[in-house]
Amino acid sequence: MTDSSGRPVAVFDLDNTLADTGHRQHHLQRRPRDWGAFFAAASEDPPLAEGVALLLDTARDCEIVYLTGRPERCRRDTLDWLAAHGLPGGDLHMRRDGDRRPARSTKLEILRRLARDREVRVLVDDDMLVCDDAERAGFAVVRAGWAGRSAVLEDAQEREGRT
Repeated sequence: MTDSSGRPVAVFDLDNTLADTGHRQHHLQRRPRDWGAFFAAASEDPPLAEGVALLLDTARDCEIVYLTGRPERCRRDTLDWLAAHGLPGGDLHMRRDGDRRPARSTKLEILRRLARDREVRVLVDDDMLVCDDAERAGFAVVRAGWAGRSAVLEDAQEREGRT
């Protein structure tokens, strides 16, 4: 990533940081989990006011980068959702289709790659394991707790590497 302005980047997660996934989590409570339906419903996520306000405030001083565990096949729907809610443009980093590593592994890898060329001012994420690993790696973190915790989503993020 190159940016001639030299502005630092602020990295924002999507699910349960900017987008409320509560209405679609029921797809993950059954066995087998219905990942297709879970991701298909993402376009209906309401925005989370606290996360959006923090993003808009941060965007005054930083370039925004979106970092999500959503699979690449969800890119168009994700970009449409960001635009529909008036969120600023920015690079969107997504999980490769078929990549099932835990979110903390994939996201830390991308954070380190971003930090090679730019100052990463902050990571904002709801996944506490992602936050813990990012802090241990020296990144500043804001723990997005405004959506409330979801055991089913936490399990999916860590053990199934899906979001």
